[in-house]
Amino acid sequence: MNDTILIIAGLAIGAIIGFIIAKMLEKNNASKLIKSAKKSAASIIKEANVEGEGIKKDKILQAKEKFLELKAEHEKVILSRDKKMSETEKRIRDKESQVSSELSKNKKLNTDIAEKVKDYNHRIDVLEKKQEEVDRLHKSQVEQLEVISSLSAEEAKSQLIESLKGEAKSDAMAFIQDTLEEAKLTAQQDAKKIIINTIQRIGTEEAVDNCVSVFNIESDDVKGRIIGREGRNIRAIEAATGVEIIVDDTPEAIILSCFDSVRREVARLSLHKLVTDGRIHPARIEEVVQKTQKQIEQEIIEVGKRTVIDLGIHGLHPELIKMVGRMKYRSSYGQNLLQHSREVAKLCGVMAAELGLNPKLAKRAGLLHDIGKVPDAEADMETPHAILGMQWAEKFGEKEEVCNAIGAHHDEIEMKSLLAPIIQVCDAISGARPGARRQVLDSYIQRLKDLEEIAFGFNGVKKAYAIQAGRELRVIVESEKVSDQNAADLSFSISQKIQTDMTYPGQVKVTVIRETRAVNIAK
Repeated sequence: MNDTILIIAGLAIGAIIGFIIAKMLEKNNASKLIKSAKKSAASIIKEANVEGEGIKKDKILQAKEKFLELKAEHEKVILSRDKKMSETEKRIRDKESQVSSELSKNKKLNTDIAEKVKDYNHRIDVLEKKQEEVDRLHKSQVEQLEVISSLSAEEAKSQLIESLKGEAKSDAMAFIQDTLEEAKLTAQQDAKKIIINTIQRIGTEEAVDNCVSVFNIESDDVKGRIIGREGRNIRAIEAATGVEIIVDDTPEAIILSCFDSVRREVARLSLHKLVTDGRIHPARIEEVVQKTQKQIEQEIIEVGKRTVIDLGIHGLHPELIKMVGRMKYRSSYGQNLLQHSREVAKLCGVMAAELGLNPKLAKRAGLLHDIGKVPDAEADMETPHAILGMQWAEKFGEKEEVCNAIGAHHDEIEMKSLLAPIIQVCDAISGARPGARRQVLDSYIQRLKDLEEIAFGFNGVKKAYAIQAGRELRVIVESEKVSDQNAADLSFSISQKIQTDMTYPGQVKVTVIRETRAVNIAK
């Protein structure tokens, strides 16, 4: 037991001693580490001090350089400011010297002005005294003249004015007479020139309307359907449209006859719709005709609008636009009325521009000059179309010049403006164009006969033929009686005879044909 205790105590003592020895060893190691750490810290501090001294020197150098730069810039700014100040001072000194010189001049000028004003006032006083003296002398002279002439000043003045008026009137009349004579010498030539230029600048196709229209059909079987049972369909169409329908032996065609182009067009379009649809009976016919009439009315308005837009006419009343559209379905002496009115409007615009007048106003009057030819149901048919058109133009707010030109273009009323004769002349030009209006058949045939008879009136003429609707005359002569030289002379003579004896549109070409034959017989 005691041994065990001893052993345990010995072990405990050994452990304590070992712990003490270990602690002593750790303390020695720690002191060594502390010493080495102190040495490292000292070296680091030394290096840091050295490096800090270097950085400090660099910063000081940089600061010195920056200071020098700022100093140099500041010196430059100061120098520039000093320079500007010196320049400003110089300018101020110059200004002061200039102002002082000006003041001295002004002082001298003021002195001169004062002297001149004094002299001027003196002169005014002298003139006023002289004027008073002149007035007194004039008054005394007038009194002496009144005593001598036994007339007062007012009476003498009135007599002088009357004598001057008479002289001025005679001089004015002489001047007017000279001007009129000069105008008469040049007016005809200038008028011809203006008219020729106007005609040459306007080229319009001529279209001659007929009183019949042809409705083409695919086969003759359709004719029976159009006629209907016992003719009821054709009677219904004629009653609804007012157009006479002629169904004859003409293959694949039906003739529509009516003087009114609008009714003919309604009938033609209605027949086209009925034939295309296939349902042809009186009730259907009335329905289609009513729809077609509305369609034509709308088309009339569209045609009027397009016409005024094409001509550049603005502000026209809607009723007048409708009348212009209705001209498309009217004709005058076979000439389409709308085409004629458009042509007259263009001619009027050109002629008005040539004469220095308002071309837009002239176009307006030219387009509306024949609106009296498209009357409505309420119009008085006995009133001339020019007067009727003038009344409508006045009703719908047209200018007085335009209304007068419309009413006076056939001399029904007096012309009050220069537009009226222009409309009259351009209307005549449009109607007189070759082929513009249909001629009566008898007069046409007579003109052809007269051409041929003129040719037969010359010696050596064997045959004569008027061809190309009277625009060319071909003459065949006998070769034995007319030589080649004589043929040329004959052609000229016939053309001159036609020119002097006949009235015709356009021109007539005369062609003389001479033929030489050599005949031999072989036996």
